[in-house]
Amino acid sequence: MAEKSVVRTEQAPGPFQGAPYSQAIRAGGFVFVSGQLGLKLGDEGISGSIAEQTEQIFANMRAILEAAGSSLDRLVKTTVFLVDLNEFAAMNEVYARHVGDAPPARSTVEIAALPSGAKVEIDAIAEI
Repeated sequence: MAEKSVVRTEQAPGPFQGAPYSQAIRAGGFVFVSGQLGLKLGDEGISGSIAEQTEQIFANMRAILEAAGSSLDRLVKTTVFLVDLNEFAAMNEVYARHVGDAPPARSTVEIAALPSGAKVEIDAIAEI
């Protein structure tokens, strides 16, 4: 069985409100990035439009992936959680700019709510 190791960087927010999870886990040639919210380093809350939150998610995800020895262009699967599917187009426009010409497989679901008024959360799996 492949070993797993915790990925931690100070360049992205830690687990939201001290919850018991890791920013990411490296295992079996992949990095599994926990769901990221549009939280900026040092901020207590989440604000901004769906586009601004999605931009911040990708900034956080980039930092975590780089700490794991990977990058956004090595993404193989993402899941996008939206509070309002009517905001899909605005999220998708930002998303498309960050995933390149060979975008990962993706699932998108509408959910009832996210912590602290977040509009979007994205988790990811990438090759190392």
